[in-house]
Amino acid sequence: MTHSSIPVLLITGLMLNAANDAIAQRQMENLTRGVVAVKQADGSVFVSWRLFGTDPEAIGFNLYRITGDQAPVKVNGATLMGPTHWVDREADPNQTHAYSVRPVVKGEELAASKPVAAWEDNYLEIPIQPIEGYRPGDASIADLDGDGEYEIVLHQMSRGQDNSFPGITGTPILDAYEFDGTHLWRIDLGINIRDGQHYTQFMVYDLDGDGRAELACKTADGTKDGTGKVIGDKDKDWRIHSEGDRRHGRILDGPEYFTIFDGRTGAALKTVDYIPNRYPIDGWGGIGGNGGNDSYGNRCDRFLACVAYLDGKRPSVVMCRGVYGRIVMAAWDWRDGELTSRWVFDSGTSYPPFDDASPFSGMGGHSLSVADVDGDGKDEIVYQAMVVDDNGQGLYSTGRRHGDSMHISDFYPERPGLEVFLITENENETVRFRTPGVGVHDARTGEVIWSHSPAVDVGSGLACDIDPRYPGYEAWGGPGGLRDAQGNEIGPHPRSAGWAIWWDGDLLRELFSRSTVSKWLWELGTEKSLLVTGAGSGGRGPNLMGDFLGDWREELLLTSPDRRSLRLYTTTIPTEHRLYTLMHDPQYRLSIAWQNVVYNKPPHPGFFLGHGMAPPPRPNIRLVGRGEAIAGIE
Repeated sequence: MTHSSIPVLLITGLMLNAANDAIAQRQMENLTRGVVAVKQADGSVFVSWRLFGTDPEAIGFNLYRITGDQAPVKVNGATLMGPTHWVDREADPNQTHAYSVRPVVKGEELAASKPVAAWEDNYLEIPIQPIEGYRPGDASIADLDGDGEYEIVLHQMSRGQDNSFPGITGTPILDAYEFDGTHLWRIDLGINIRDGQHYTQFMVYDLDGDGRAELACKTADGTKDGTGKVIGDKDKDWRIHSEGDRRHGRILDGPEYFTIFDGRTGAALKTVDYIPNRYPIDGWGGIGGNGGNDSYGNRCDRFLACVAYLDGKRPSVVMCRGVYGRIVMAAWDWRDGELTSRWVFDSGTSYPPFDDASPFSGMGGHSLSVADVDGDGKDEIVYQAMVVDDNGQGLYSTGRRHGDSMHISDFYPERPGLEVFLITENENETVRFRTPGVGVHDARTGEVIWSHSPAVDVGSGLACDIDPRYPGYEAWGGPGGLRDAQGNEIGPHPRSAGWAIWWDGDLLRELFSRSTVSKWLWELGTEKSLLVTGAGSGGRGPNLMGDFLGDWREELLLTSPDRRSLRLYTTTIPTEHRLYTLMHDPQYRLSIAWQNVVYNKPPHPGFFLGHGMAPPPRPNIRLVGRGEAIAGIE
């Protein structure tokens, strides 16, 4: 297949899939148009905005420039029916301009979006309130106040520890900010929540459908909410103070809580006992990882979390514990001010040599995903090498065991359904299983599509479409080069295997590593830098990445070099493709919610987005909140 130009994808007016007719609509955020304007070196201004997943097919837009108190001036001639961006070449570089769009439906110009001032640079500087001895860590994004605009929840970290290491950490801090840096609230999780990427999983999502997101996370004695109220006993210190002991700094006794916080104020709304508790401490080992066990608190305190539409209509939050052996998932519903348990999945406790272990034991990883793998409109939890159905029952286990990387999407559009790309550890006691280090399997059944490198310990890998000569996604990781849909080697692979991002104008994905966005030059087998940000997190990846503003391309939220602000980077490269905001694709939106979990991974939509793609399905969603979606117009 040779590279060729691709026509504009006019996708918003597609008919719903026949299956969608019988499937309930999912609750989703009602956003604003997310207009973003960026000044260019030549004096022009690049402006882009959201197309909603609910917009009528024939919707167009007019773009207006606002200068001071002057009347808005339309900058385009004919109504814009193609990509949702425009380069304003008539802008005055000596003036400060703002921009607004007006949807046009059936020749009628509708209400204008909120005017947005042009950025001076290709990033927005978002001041934060730094804390001595802390650094900005993972972030999440959601509409906390119901106005259709996103706010940021930032985890500020201090002396974070991996579970395998002892030590006293700082207290995890969760801050909420508007995009202009306005500080909304601060939650201090307290000394009885250890800080580190395996501990502090926080979900930010509108769980009850009132148009405003909540925050949900594990809490303990001494947690202080956004209003200053303390949860539990403020004087209790459950940390183990025993220098030289592997348990030093760990919290292996005392109550564990699960709390829902108000997104507007940070106030604790409801606190219950965390499910499951940590006991027995030595009951979390298994055949994952090195196939071992411990009694000092390593394996019992491996946490993950996600949000999933388990009933197909409204989101539930799922809190998870365990990866290497016993795995427990607890699904919760937050409805009408009540927090109720929906179901609990428990793979069960086993001890060496783990002969009686459940097939779901040891199948967890350091990331997870949520997707409707069986097409019934309800989500499943893709927990590395296994899948748990929407009803809390195990759907299948691949037996592939623990790994550090996993991706799911419609990799190969010629195949029905979704596929999963899996990276697996093989070390110490588990080399004997000769598990493939790398492979792709069918997301619904677990059937292997291709795999390689049995008994090899593979640390990282990535799947995305970076080469237009081969249909579907390419994948790389472990021994060998870049691989096609059959697992065949097709050439060298990129050096980076962490983050993929839609940044330039085509439908192929770009790569992000160590503060740089790069393009894979498939003809030459090498990478070319498109953007060097000078910001980042020392190789950790972005604080958050996703389609947060403007058209369907993605933004990067990075830490400034002095750690006193966050920087939100957006592309200013024109594109010929018209796609609705990826945040209206349910799988993609949920991947933004779980992105902060453990080893952060890039989001993927629930449809194939890449070279030669078919128009994606119109999302079956119901918008809530005070955004700018058009109601009552087909």
